[in-house]
Amino acid sequence: MAVARQFARHLAPVVDLIYPPRCPSCGVAVAAQAGLCTDCWSTLEVPEHPEVPGQAVPVYAATYYNETSRQLVLAYKHGGRIALAALLARLIAGRMPEPEPGRPPPLLVPVPLHRWRLWSRGFNQAALLSQQLQKQGKGEAAVASLVRFRRTPNLGGLGREARERVLTGAIRLAPGAAARIKGRDVVLVDDVLTSGATSRACLAAIAAAGPSSIAVACFARVEEDHKLAHP
Repeated sequence: MAVARQFARHLAPVVDLIYPPRCPSCGVAVAAQAGLCTDCWSTLEVPEHPEVPGQAVPVYAATYYNETSRQLVLAYKHGGRIALAALLARLIAGRMPEPEPGRPPPLLVPVPLHRWRLWSRGFNQAALLSQQLQKQGKGEAAVASLVRFRRTPNLGGLGREARERVLTGAIRLAPGAAARIKGRDVVLVDDVLTSGATSRACLAAIAAAGPSSIAVACFARVEEDHKLAHP
């Protein structure tokens, strides 16, 4: 691992020469790859409290979903900028509590993608965040704990009840996951928390296994009464 880090440091100037670092939100030149410019840093909005109306579990959100965080998510998830996973995870980790000494570390369970979505995108953005959060010392990545058995349509534009109907029975525990989850603290990880329908489906599957506690960690949190540039 130390050799790999050393190689990456030596390779970084070459990468910067071929691909000059630019802010993934606005595109202005920056000092390092996967870094934000000062102006974009200043526009990220941090939630004051982890509690979310309608959610029965704490939610550790790095930011509210505004224009800057939206551009980061688009660059990461749809623009193939997977190196942003480290940046987004660092911001999420800053909102999460430290694991309790003497207890097993929390399991970091990503929201799953259907296999066809995973094949077309090439990666599960939530799984990469889970792995990066593990590197940040926030728990143990358990990337294969949940399975999306049924392909679901894009939930954008659907009301809460319609989202719930679409997701009913779509997400389940993977074989063997229940035994691993039982009695453990679990943190569900995703990039964006919108209506909470997907997270509720995941949390219901996790709760059936008897965890000690459940929480949600995400990069950006959408709130209806929060003023957004582009909701």
